[in-house]
Amino acid sequence: MKVIIVVSGHELPTEITRQETVLEIKQRLEQFLGIPISSQTLAVYGLELVDGLDMDDYPIITEGTKIHLTIEATDYPPSNGYSKMQVVVKFPTRKINVQVDQTETVHSLKEKIHILEGTPIPRMSLFFSGTELEDDFRSLTEYGVGESSEIVVFLKNISRQRHEPPSRRLGIVVQTSSSLLNAATIPLEMKDTCTVGDLRQMLLSRKILPADDYIFIHKQRLMRCDCSLRWHGVENGETLYVFRGTVTRGSL
Repeated sequence: MKVIIVVSGHELPTEITRQETVLEIKQRLEQFLGIPISSQTLAVYGLELVDGLDMDDYPIITEGTKIHLTIEATDYPPSNGYSKMQVVVKFPTRKINVQVDQTETVHSLKEKIHILEGTPIPRMSLFFSGTELEDDFRSLTEYGVGESSEIVVFLKNISRQRHEPPSRRLGIVVQTSSSLLNAATIPLEMKDTCTVGDLRQMLLSRKILPADDYIFIHKQRLMRCDCSLRWHGVENGETLYVFRGTVTRGSL
């Protein structure tokens, strides 16, 4: 399909496939425009596209969609002495490579894993060299994590009866795309145990949205209709984005 890369006021028509990843598109732009991958940020409707995801993860990207390219000025080597590195995140049945900053914290790594894999943050325990990495303000390098280090993810079984905290009310903001209600910003209150389906039904019943199929996005990740806001890691004051469309991939 053909999309439009918008950079510095210029439009660059580009052919891509549904299986092409965001990182692969950045690699092509680096070859064509000479812009280093580390300096590129791609976004659609204000949502930053994540390197590890492909176009099938973004059903909002269709024929003719405009993808905005922002170029960040960087120093080579970085003036602060810090650089990026690849770590290997190991699940029970698979491994993924994740790019992190040397100053990145354990919690921010969990957020990246959540974006890439959809794993709920409260269920994750991360281990490196047999030691659990605590959710504190220490960086990964302070734990001895370096280039190509292997970090193991253990998933905690959370008992609803004994371990799950009581539901709490969240103040969230629902941001619609420009094709819906002229990019409206809608403040709402919901329990964190409510599902995305409950949220959709609320918006329809209050006639905030017309009857149609919609997808919801939190932190650049498609949300599952039958999973709760808590499961997705939604926190008080955060913004959810809604677009008209459906998700057909079996894993979502």
